[in-house]
Amino acid sequence: MHWPTAIVVAALFAFVWAAVAIHRRQSATGFVSDVDRATYRTLRTAAEAAGDLGEGLTAEGAARAARPLQAILGTPAVALGDLSGVLAWEGAGEAHHRRTAPAHLRRAIETGRTVLIDPDELVCADPDCPIRSGLVTPLVVDERVVGTLAAYGPQTSPGLVRATEQVAGYVSSQLEVAEVGRERTRAMAAELRALRAQISPHFIYNSLTAIASFVRTDPDRARDLLLEFADFTRYSLRGGEFTTLADELRNVQRYLELEQARFGDRLQIELLIAPEVLPVALPYLAVQPLVENAVRHGLAAKEGIGVLSITARDAGSVAEIVVEDDGVGADPQVIQRALDGQGADSIGLGNVDARLREVYGDAYGLVVETAPGEGSKVTLRVPKFAEHVRA
Repeated sequence: MHWPTAIVVAALFAFVWAAVAIHRRQSATGFVSDVDRATYRTLRTAAEAAGDLGEGLTAEGAARAARPLQAILGTPAVALGDLSGVLAWEGAGEAHHRRTAPAHLRRAIETGRTVLIDPDELVCADPDCPIRSGLVTPLVVDERVVGTLAAYGPQTSPGLVRATEQVAGYVSSQLEVAEVGRERTRAMAAELRALRAQISPHFIYNSLTAIASFVRTDPDRARDLLLEFADFTRYSLRGGEFTTLADELRNVQRYLELEQARFGDRLQIELLIAPEVLPVALPYLAVQPLVENAVRHGLAAKEGIGVLSITARDAGSVAEIVVEDDGVGADPQVIQRALDGQGADSIGLGNVDARLREVYGDAYGLVVETAPGEGSKVTLRVPKFAEHVRA
C-alpha cells in the first residue's frame, strides 16, 4: 500500500509552494535565501501537524495540530472541525466567534466547497479583535467530507484562499493515511481472530481419532495426548497481541505431538533452539502457523519419511527463526499470492507476514524459499528488543 505516500508527497509540496508564495522574496544572503528558510520552516511545521493527525480527526489530535496549521497560514486564528462542530480553535477571538463557527463549518460540509464568511457574520464588540473576515474549506477523505479547516483574519485575499485550500488538501491526505492505517489494523485484527479460530476441522478430527486409537492399547498415552490437545486449543484461542518465543514454541511442540501421534515415524522432528532467544517477545501465533503450513502442505502429501526442522538462533540484534521441511514444496507464485493475502492460505502465511511488517517494518517480513519437489524454508526475524513490543 504505497499509494498514500504519493498523496502525501504531492499534497505536501503543493501547500509548501503555496505557503512559501505568501512570503516576499528578498535578496539572498550567504548560502541560504529567505525562500529557503521559509521552505524549511514550513516543512518542519507541517511535519509537526502530520504527527498530530496520525490517529485521525480527533479532538486531541485537532487541538495539537491547530497551532502548527495556524503558523503555516499566518492568520490570527484557525479552527478545525468534524461533522459535529468545532474540535479545536487556535488563536484570537475564540470567546467571541467560536459559538457562531459551527454554522460556517456546516455550509462547507453541505456544499463540499470553500465558503467565504460574510463580514456581517463576524461582528464583534471588541474594536481590537483582529477577526473581521474568514473562510472555511472542507477536509475530504475518499471523496467524503469528514471535517473542515477554517482561517480567520482581518481580510480574505485570493492568496489566503489558495493557501488554505492547499493546507486543507495536506490535512486531508494525512487523515486518509490514518484511515488506511486503521483499516489495515482492523483487517489484521479480524484475520488474527480468524487465525485463532481456524483450528482445522481435519486437524481436530485426526487428533481425536489418533487419541481414540490409544485408549485401549496405551491409555496413558491417550491421556497425555488429550491434555496436549486441550492446552493447544486453549493457547490458540487466548487473547493478547504478543507472546514470548518460549511460549510459542511450547505450543508448537503440542501441535507436533498430536501430529506425530497421527503420522507415527513418517514425521521426524529436528529442533535446534538457542536458549538466549527464548525470552524474546514476538507477535502471538507467528511461528505455529508456519509449522502447521509445513506439515499440512509440505509433508502430509509426501511419500515416506518427512523431516521438519525448527531452528532459533541469536543473530546479533535479532532472533532468527527458521521452519524448514523436505516435503513436496510449492509454486513460488502460489506462495507470493498467499503472502499478498490472495491465496487459500492467506489467513496463515499472509497474516503472519502482514503482522510482522506492521509491528517491525517492511524489513521484517517473511522470507520463503520453495519450489515444487524441493521442500520449503521459511525465515522470520524479530528484533530482540523493541520498545513497543511486550509479552
